[in-house]
Amino acid sequence: YADNRATGSFVLIDRISNATVGCGMIDFPLRRASNIHWQSMKVGKPQRAALNDQTPCVLWFTGLSGAGKSTVADLVEQELHRRGRRTMSLDGDNVRHGLNKDLGFTAEDRVENIRRVGEVAKLMVDAGLIVLVSFISPFREERGMARALVAEGEFLEVFVDAPLAVCEARDPKGLYQKARAGQLPNFTGISSPYEAPEAPEIHLPAGEETPEALAARVVKELERRGLIPVDDWTI
Repeated sequence: YADNRATGSFVLIDRISNATVGCGMIDFPLRRASNIHWQSMKVGKPQRAALNDQTPCVLWFTGLSGAGKSTVADLVEQELHRRGRRTMSLDGDNVRHGLNKDLGFTAEDRVENIRRVGEVAKLMVDAGLIVLVSFISPFREERGMARALVAEGEFLEVFVDAPLAVCEARDPKGLYQKARAGQLPNFTGISSPYEAPEAPEIHLPAGEETPEALAARVVKELERRGLIPVDDWTI
């Protein structure tokens, strides 16, 4: 507003009654650093991927709390590690112990949570790694934002699809019980929505199969897409 009064202020109008319900001024942009430029590097993603002898990508596991995202992702990573693939896991709970420990569970904080993780995942893809991201990530728009950070074909959305009733029956952390008691506001599936993927690259029926079977599905899809070599090793 200090720089441009014409575009630095706004009013909020009710679209039903056309009544003005609020107004405000823009104090600063979200992107505060404006005098920055991209520094080109001689060693980039292709060189790092070649050194690692693998195709980097993001496996984005999404689903309700208790669906089994972290369990399946861990099994997938174990198999990739066995095959000599270089990986890194970003788990929702673990990341909130450090990088995102300042964030809560409001809609705004959830958006920022995914924005940060998406950027970190992109950096790891640039480093030539296969990145396994396990987050509820309830909003389609934010998952789409994370997808847009990497190149076409480098982002695989993995929908760990377990019905709410199944997740609530499992309740490994006792979170659903607390949410039902009103002790956890903005809890996905109870007091906050979960927007299921409409066209995920991988759809896992988590309420019907074992974690091992689900992990095998993911690995087979990676093979089918040529992201990892087919493992034809036999005893």
